Amino acid sequence: MRLDKFLKVSRLIKRRTVANEACNAGRVMINGKVAKASSDVKIGDIIEIGFGSKSVKVQVLDLTETVKKDEAKDLIKYL
Repeated sequence: MRLDKFLKVSRLIKRRTVANEACNAGRVMINGKVAKASSDVKIGDIIEIGFGSKSVKVQVLDLTETVKKDEAKDLIKYL
């Protein structure tokens, strides 16, 4: 699954265009490497997103094209 789509589906970032802009600005990393919006996300990957002075680090637990809001938290584990 594409990185920008995963960020939207997992509710880490609300809109796919915002996720795309964050990736283009170099604020999203997969396994310690800066990632493009089109990068492939696999189960077990560590995603780190920089939000201003804070950063969020999560591990991918599942990949699903669509998910209900209540079940979105099951796709990731905060580290």
